[in-house]
Amino acid sequence: MMQSAQSLQVVKAIRKIVRAIDLRSKEVSRLTGLTIPQIVVLQGVRDLGEVTTKALSDNADLSSATVVTILDKLEEKGLIERYRSVSDRRIVHAKLTGRGREISSNLPGLLHEEFERKFAGLDAGDRDQLVIAIEQIAEMMNAHKLDAAPILMTGKASD
Repeated sequence: MMQSAQSLQVVKAIRKIVRAIDLRSKEVSRLTGLTIPQIVVLQGVRDLGEVTTKALSDNADLSSATVVTILDKLEEKGLIERYRSVSDRRIVHAKLTGRGREISSNLPGLLHEEFERKFAGLDAGDRDQLVIAIEQIAEMMNAHKLDAAPILMTGKASD
């Protein structure tokens, strides 16, 4: 089946976006020593406070298994600590350490500053339309069913 010219334009634009995300991911990793998924989870712990893996999983749009692996890495780096709930020992919470608070308050943006500036410069209606269009593309590609981690990771998948 022959693809339409517009479909090919979409594929080309998506490939450029993927490449830009990959470059930014590598840059952020070089600057922070953290992968994008690690940063997303660290920010989730910062923003949600003392939080469960399930809540982090929902917040970051990552599987619970991926979040547990990321929390292991963040704990090894001394950025978070985990503890069992007093009321239900099956529930494990994560919270930032002092070092984790310091690191999470100085993280670079996940998207390039130029994107952030241009996106913020759009009127609210245009921003809403872009978000809807990107979400529609993700849905058309069945990407809404995928764990968000793989495309945003640099290095080994276990990072």
